[in-house]
Amino acid sequence: QVQLVESGGGLVQPGGSLKLSCAASGSISSMYAMGWHRQAPGKQRELVARIFSGGSTIYTDSVKGRFTISSDNAKNTVYLQMNSLKPEDTAVYYCSAGVLEKGDYWGQGTQVTVSS
Repeated sequence: QVQLVESGGGLVQPGGSLKLSCAASGSISSMYAMGWHRQAPGKQRELVARIFSGGSTIYTDSVKGRFTISSDNAKNTVYLQMNSLKPEDTAVYYCSAGVLEKGDYWGQGTQVTVSS
């Protein structure tokens, strides 16, 4: 089992910034990727960004140039720096971890609201 604990969500004005954190614990020796997904009301959950154990990253098009995913391997923590936030970024953000032969694990989610 892998446990994921997220923090850093909240309310921010359009154009503002937030940084999300997600700490992983448990059976993480076979973890090959961590990432962030989000789900807005009435919409399907979508991938926001993912970082792989070798350091490569992927982003959904709508956040490229505004969001940055990074990791601290010593702390088993992944971060999502979100800049130039827009109202359409409002969603519950979920941390995920991919583990070989086990599949994906999910955090409990943290609310991000972008509103004036």
